[in-house]
Amino acid sequence: MSYEIPAELKYTKDHEWVRIEGDIAVVGIDDYAQKALGDLVYVELPAVGKVFAAGDDMAVVESFKTASDVYAPLSGEIVAINDTVTATPETINGGPYGDGWLVKIKFSDAGEVANLLSAEAYAPMIAD
Repeated sequence: MSYEIPAELKYTKDHEWVRIEGDIAVVGIDDYAQKALGDLVYVELPAVGKVFAAGDDMAVVESFKTASDVYAPLSGEIVAINDTVTATPETINGGPYGDGWLVKIKFSDAGEVANLLSAEAYAPMIAD
């Protein structure tokens, strides 16, 4: 199976994607994760204002098959959540990198961005 891995994004080993926009990180689960989970039926997102350290459990996505934690890729404060995916979780299946984003984090340590993977470094992790 092939997976979409946009080159302009950063990735985590836990299959989150990150788009850096100034001091804001837009975060979602990647194409590999949404395909592995299957049809999503439930998404639980954190409250705006909640603060996380990198690696903390931040959200939950569930399919008919399983539930999976989503981890904060960077330390910081949640400044926006995507209400669309809580109302219609299948939005993530239809476009994980577009309308299927989960949260926006105002990150507190720009140095942590260096810990994220480039598309090139991430691709071998999901190769069949």
